Amino acid sequence: MKYLNDARGSMDELEEIRKRRMEEIKTDLEKTNWPAEAMIISDADFEDFVSRYPLVVVDCWAEWCGPCKRVGPIIDSLAGQMQGDVVFGKLDTDQNQVTARKFQITAIPTLLVFKNGQLADRMVGALPQVSIQEKIKSYL
Repeated sequence: MKYLNDARGSMDELEEIRKRRMEEIKTDLEKTNWPAEAMIISDADFEDFVSRYPLVVVDCWAEWCGPCKRVGPIIDSLAGQMQGDVVFGKLDTDQNQVTARKFQITAIPTLLVFKNGQLADRMVGALPQVSIQEKIKSYL
C-alpha cells in the first residue's frame, strides 16, 4: 500500500511539473510572436496597438527632426534585443497630430511608455541607448 501511495504522489508531482512546463512553453511561444522591429503606427491604430501588449514604447518623431534620426536606430536595435518583453512603435507626429495633441507632444523625440495600455512614463530628447534601456527595464 505504501508503494501505491508513493507512486500516486510521484505521478501527481510529475503532472504538476508537466503543467508548469506547458505554461512556460506557451508563454515563450506567445513572446516569439511579438514584433522584433518597431512598428509604424498611426492615429487610427494607436489605441489598439498600445493596449495589445503589456509593455509598449512609442517613439514620437518627425522626418525633419535631427535628434529623432539619432534615436530611431536605437529604437530599432532595442526592438530586436527586447523582443518578447517590450513592443516598440513609431508615430510620425506630423502625420498623426490627433495622437500628438492627445499626449501633449511639444518636443521630439519623445518616447511614451505604456504599461497595460496606460501611459506610465515619457522620455524627451535624444537620450543614449543605455538611459532608454534602463528606464524601460524598470517597467519589466
